Amino acid sequence: MSNKRVMLAMSGGVDSSAALILLQKQGYEVIGATMRLYDNEDIGDKSSTCCSLSDVEDAKAVAARFGVPHYVFNFKDRFRKDVIERFNDQYMRGLTPNPCIDCNRFLKFSALLERAELMECDYIATGHYARIKYDEKSGRYLLLKAVSGEGENEKDQSYVLYNLTQEQMKHILFPLGELKKSEVREIAKEYGLINHDKPDSQDICFVPDGDHGRFIREYTGIEPVCGDVKDKYGNVLGRHGGIINFTIGQRKGLGIAFGKPMYVIDKNAEDNTITVGENSELYSSELKAGEVNLIADVPFEKTVECRARTRYKQPEQPCKVTFHADGTADVVFEQPQRAVAKGQRVVFYDGEVVIGGGVIL
Repeated sequence: MSNKRVMLAMSGGVDSSAALILLQKQGYEVIGATMRLYDNEDIGDKSSTCCSLSDVEDAKAVAARFGVPHYVFNFKDRFRKDVIERFNDQYMRGLTPNPCIDCNRFLKFSALLERAELMECDYIATGHYARIKYDEKSGRYLLLKAVSGEGENEKDQSYVLYNLTQEQMKHILFPLGELKKSEVREIAKEYGLINHDKPDSQDICFVPDGDHGRFIREYTGIEPVCGDVKDKYGNVLGRHGGIINFTIGQRKGLGIAFGKPMYVIDKNAEDNTITVGENSELYSSELKAGEVNLIADVPFEKTVECRARTRYKQPEQPCKVTFHADGTADVVFEQPQRAVAKGQRVVFYDGEVVIGGGVIL
């Protein structure tokens, strides 16, 4: 049994609630912490979304049920700067950001970890489905896929955790890494938790309706500028209402009748153009990544055979990667990949081990 002190990130959902039960069973002294990242009114929404006021109340109720002190930390300024404003800026530059990864990087495993250290906690814990293991041979901490990853790929969350550092992983616990989602719900039900069947949060928490173009317009007050819609040969086919309204691979909402299915295959913020093409034109065999974070010990300037995901729920794809000392990587896929988007993340795997990942350039 452990006498270590753990700060548990509590979202009010079933995962963090089950994590609390498991940590107490393992003998940890648990402190509950919920991050206030925004007010619903701040994002023009009155409903309940991830990190909303009702989630805070749910987390507080679960903590009270198990006799755990519960704190609410106001990280709204940091969330606005490091997540929302980065999201807006990247979309306006024609990129496709992943704000959940930024939230993990800057809030959960940075700001919250700093707060835990100030409160003399040995670890922080979250309800993520992933595992951390210390590898004696390399002397490094490794990030592993969740046990439920195979066949239940949606609950392997290692993809969104690739930015973790060695120093952070020394102080992180993932109590749910060995469990399937169904098992977690059973634990919560067994203990009579009212949130045992609470739905998982979906999409981007601060864009609950999925309309990122509307959100960016209302949040920034910047009206998008219309521009040309072209084909890959440079022929102008029509006009668009602003590149923030489009994502790579998008088919609907182009506002032009082509007479056949056409998709967004490129966005160029410099000349404010959208390029469209047929489905076959969405495929690419190579990409370059930047801001690469390596967790596993891999050689630089040597080609490594592994597997990769370019989207969260995408099945892993065989590829060859050359990692460079300047934080970039060159990736060549065995088969062409559909709708690879600049600004999204590519994450590399060797079996169950996360090698690392980076931003698609």
